[in-house]
Amino acid sequence: MYALREAFSAFRRTPVLTGLSSAMVGLALFAVGLFALASYNLHLALSAIEERVQIVVYLRDDARQSEIDLAEKELGELPQVAQVHYVSKREALDNAKKELPDFADLFSTSEVNPLPQSLEVELKSGSRTRPVVESIARKASSYSFVEDVQYGREWVDKLFMLRRIGAVTTVVLGAGFFLVAAVIIGTALRIAIFARREEIHVMRLVGAKNGFIRRPFLLEGAMAGLLGGLLAWLLTYATYRGAYAFLFAVAWIPGAWVLGALAAGALFGALSSGMAIRRHLRDL
Repeated sequence: MYALREAFSAFRRTPVLTGLSSAMVGLALFAVGLFALASYNLHLALSAIEERVQIVVYLRDDARQSEIDLAEKELGELPQVAQVHYVSKREALDNAKKELPDFADLFSTSEVNPLPQSLEVELKSGSRTRPVVESIARKASSYSFVEDVQYGREWVDKLFMLRRIGAVTTVVLGAGFFLVAAVIIGTALRIAIFARREEIHVMRLVGAKNGFIRRPFLLEGAMAGLLGGLLAWLLTYATYRGAYAFLFAVAWIPGAWVLGALAAGALFGALSSGMAIRRHLRDL
């Protein structure tokens, strides 16, 4: 309770210095919040594209129905496959008329249906990786009545290349932003502790133990970090609303990320304050 009272008293005694420390923490975490917002929306965009990964198995016109049923059953039993849908020549023609209205008259006047029957293989979430797609494509190609197998190899390769680039960029830039935030938070709180060096010196003279001296500063650092985290959340949310209203539709980051950022702000504040007061006590 003493440590908690002292932490609140420090806020009242030096509101300007405490406010500046919290503001510096907030601006540092604001940069992290903007990066998190961009990374999350990039992840959603890539996931939406990945959902469209599908394998289409084109069948010969002379394929027997028993062979088609067997292939549909065997492909559907693969652990990575969610479902297999058979598309007849008539259904393929109807779909083409709907999806390509400019060519509807051409399809209607043609006496022969030029479109093949096919099997559309839908993969489970988490199984839309290049090795899985290629493995199922090879399995489907092994049937003698299969004409061709298509899964958009070029754009699938580009999709997973973007996935890798996004993951590496997130790790590298995220670590850099957090490092910069930690340095800024540590600097701000060290300034606050330096301003109270005489108070710390007096406490040492009257016999206070290091742990007794350190606890109020740890709480003060955690509170400053938490206030900075709240400021960063407000700034990030305001940026999100502005982008959503005037630029383009973006998604807000998950609530768990927000709570994690607030906890990170408090933790950064406590650790930075602890390191600063430890160094100061060592020098006394």
